[in-house]
Amino acid sequence: MFTVSQTSRAWFIDRARQAREERLVQKERERAAVEIQAHVRSFLCRSRLQREIRREIDEFFKVDDAESSKRSALCIFKIARKLLFLFRIKEDNERFEKLCRCILSSMDAENEPKVWYVSLALSKDLTLLWIKQIKHILWYCCEFLEQLKPEILQDSRLITLYLTMLVTFTDTSTWKILRGKGESLRPAMNHICANIMGHLNQRGFYSVLQILLTRGLARPRPCLSKGTLTATFSLALRPVIAAQFSDNLIRPFLIHIMSVPALVTHLSTVTPERLTVLESHDMLRKFIMFLRNEDRCRDVCESLEGCHTLCLMGNLLHLGSLSPRVLEEETEGFVSLLTQMLCYCQKYVSQKKSNLTHWHPVLGWFSQSVDYGLNESMPLITKQLQFLWGVPLIRIFFCDILSKKLLENQEPAHVQPASPQNVLPVKNLLKRAFQKSASVRNILRPVGGKRVDSAEVQKVCNICVLYQTSLTTLTQIRLQILTGLTYLDDLLPKLWAFICELGPHGGLKLFLECLNNDTEESKQLLAMLMLFCDCSRHLITILDDIEVYEEQISFKLEELVTISSFLNSFVFKMIWDGLVENAKGETLELFQSVHGWLMVLYERDCRRRFAPEDHWLRKDLKPSVLFQELDKDRKRAQLILQYIPHVIPHKNRVLLFRNMVTKEKEKLGLVETSSASPHVTHITIRRSRMLEDGYEQLRQLSQHAMKGVIRVKFVNDLGVDEAGIDQDGVFKEFLEEIIKRVFDPALNLFKTTSGDERLYPSPTSYIHENYLQLFEFVGKMLGKAVYELVCHELIPGGKTIPVTNENKISYIHLMAHFRMHTQIKNQTAALISGFRSIIKPEWTRMFSTPELQRLISGDNAEIDLEDLKKHTVYYGGFHGSHRVIIWLWDILASDFTPDERAMFLKFVTSCSRPPLLGFAYLKPPFSIRCVEVSDDQDTGDTLGSVLRGFFTIRKREPGGRLPTSSTCFNLLKLPNYSKKSVLREKLRYAVSMNTGFELS
Repeated sequence: MFTVSQTSRAWFIDRARQAREERLVQKERERAAVEIQAHVRSFLCRSRLQREIRREIDEFFKVDDAESSKRSALCIFKIARKLLFLFRIKEDNERFEKLCRCILSSMDAENEPKVWYVSLALSKDLTLLWIKQIKHILWYCCEFLEQLKPEILQDSRLITLYLTMLVTFTDTSTWKILRGKGESLRPAMNHICANIMGHLNQRGFYSVLQILLTRGLARPRPCLSKGTLTATFSLALRPVIAAQFSDNLIRPFLIHIMSVPALVTHLSTVTPERLTVLESHDMLRKFIMFLRNEDRCRDVCESLEGCHTLCLMGNLLHLGSLSPRVLEEETEGFVSLLTQMLCYCQKYVSQKKSNLTHWHPVLGWFSQSVDYGLNESMPLITKQLQFLWGVPLIRIFFCDILSKKLLENQEPAHVQPASPQNVLPVKNLLKRAFQKSASVRNILRPVGGKRVDSAEVQKVCNICVLYQTSLTTLTQIRLQILTGLTYLDDLLPKLWAFICELGPHGGLKLFLECLNNDTEESKQLLAMLMLFCDCSRHLITILDDIEVYEEQISFKLEELVTISSFLNSFVFKMIWDGLVENAKGETLELFQSVHGWLMVLYERDCRRRFAPEDHWLRKDLKPSVLFQELDKDRKRAQLILQYIPHVIPHKNRVLLFRNMVTKEKEKLGLVETSSASPHVTHITIRRSRMLEDGYEQLRQLSQHAMKGVIRVKFVNDLGVDEAGIDQDGVFKEFLEEIIKRVFDPALNLFKTTSGDERLYPSPTSYIHENYLQLFEFVGKMLGKAVYELVCHELIPGGKTIPVTNENKISYIHLMAHFRMHTQIKNQTAALISGFRSIIKPEWTRMFSTPELQRLISGDNAEIDLEDLKKHTVYYGGFHGSHRVIIWLWDILASDFTPDERAMFLKFVTSCSRPPLLGFAYLKPPFSIRCVEVSDDQDTGDTLGSVLRGFFTIRKREPGGRLPTSSTCFNLLKLPNYSKKSVLREKLRYAVSMNTGFELS
């Protein structure tokens, strides 16, 4: 326990400590109060002083204009010092405006040296103070210019004021003090101006001018007046000229001024005198000399980023279009800098949208930040970029190629005769003929002889690299570029002539060698080939048949043959040598370019021939070798089928297609084997409601069941089951009939074009309930027909009607796009979906459009009776020399019309079209059997019946019986008629009745 004395002592010490702390706190409070009072007194004093100074300044500026113009420069200097001492932009903006007006007013005074503000620069005591003061004033002018908006009237007046201040005190030309005797002072005054300009540049003068120009020009309607634009651009040029065009000043001028959107366009419109100044100082050449250096160009591009790099490029191109002489002399440097700028932008061009990309109206998806404030200027920037592919620049760049004359001869080139539908009226042809030259040039073929390392070849390669880079960078205006490059009819043929001259032998070998060389020279040569392919593809795509086949614009038909042969070999070699399997980057772009041009030519040739027979085949590629590689899953063989299946004969491709179908059937268990039978789907179809019953019973089937065996039982109009067992024949008949009905325009699922009667989905097909499911069903039926190798003609005779120039364009392109795409895209998508549920897309890629139509509809040609006769098998005593058989072939050839022959073929095989590759591929083979009795009594061939048939011994006269058929086995059952006339009559009646198995 504590004693009393110890407790009292602790209490005393604690009280003393507390008292000491309280005294310290009190002292701190007193000190803080004094300090606060000092600050307050200081603030109040300063505020009072500032109010007094501002009151003095306001009193100074209250004097009317008449008296203000007489104020001495010293008074202005003193009042300016007071204003700058306390200057705050928001509070003193009006006072600053009045100060600037007062200073400018003093400079306008006549014969009043003491009034001129600039006179203080001559005072020994005030020179340095005056220079410091004017620097501050001019920089405050710049700060105001950064904030003002030129579209606002009041702001535009202030902009004019502050620009006038900058113009006045950065150049001595308007200083009245230097007139007469004062001229000797000009060098010293110029030095002062240079000092002032240097100070402004260090503080960001060019950034201020860039902001002002961009605000005033990067908009739909520029809001800078002629005077404002002239003053701003003059101010921008002054430092560059004063520094005698040093690199240190050209760089910021390019970055901040020449990158202002469409600046040159606005200068040429509003104040063309400024462009004359640029030209007088040869500024374009100086820009080219600066930017052709790779490091400097990269530095400028990185400072600007992609969006503003395009603006700089547009202004340089516009300047170039105004100075063709400079471009002719500096082509190499100009091409180099443009290529470098495009390559810089290209690094950030993306193929697709992502979280890191932004949309740009010229570059597409772009992985740098996009200045959306430039969007309103993009039409003008795009117009400037168009100078690159405009005729004047193309003539300058490709002058070496365009200056060469293509050899001519007087013999007209061979033109493949057009079919009657493709012939224009005589008047039009005569008019076109008179427009053409009387002489025709020689056909361009690879000849070789030009060294690829020559200066001429390098120059052309560099130009091609420029345009190819522009195509891959300016993705959203690619078509504009291609159209511009193909405007001159003679550029592409002369470029092809140039390509033909390259290397020792010209043509294919050189470019194949380039594929295996990773040198810069090889890349440039391949870029030339890519540019040629891209432009030529675009040209041939937009030319109509008259221009390609009759007028032969740009290319002669024989040249298209030569070019297509070159492309075919090049693409084949790229695939076969394994260059495409893992291709990416430049190699992939090259392949896409060459392959795209090749396929345009091939599709054109498929539609209307210009190449000789078997031109597209590769003689060195045996189909058997390709099929072996396919069996081994070799990638190159698969790529051949994917990209250039036309190098394989059509017959072999059809056989390959059949083989693929067969393999799939085996894989899915749809083929009869010794150990298992495939699942069979049975359907019953009323002939009077064939479409409705077929749709209801088949639409719900799975993909596997649709590909499998489907057996059909027909019910006639009386509700009675028709005779006959379906072993594929009845189903084939069902397929042909249902396809014929769904494509009947009267049903309004499809319509036909006028004239050529081509089918397309009806825009009003929505009147049918579940119309999209109906289209999908149609697609499935077509796919099933192709899957089962059953040919159908969708429109009677429609397969033989070609497209003509007179009916090719019925509406303008936009209306056609709406009618043939937008309006029916859902129906088309449903149809394709149904078709692809049966037929794999990669199978149909093996065939061109006309070939796929043949696969569906069969060959154009009429039934080849000789081919049918050659592959017919006889039973029941019939043979090729039997008189009934001789009569039969003679009746078919001489007495039956083509339509009746088609009905005869359908009567026997259930299909009116012959097999695609001929009757050798009809399974089972076409057969004719001699029968003595009706079908229900027929028990097959016996030795007696065969002998009687062979020796024409009739058990009884069959004159009352009709021929019958077993379509499942492609078998014609023919009685042993005694007269040819009876055979003709009975056969014609039987094939025309179309009653299935009902009649005998």
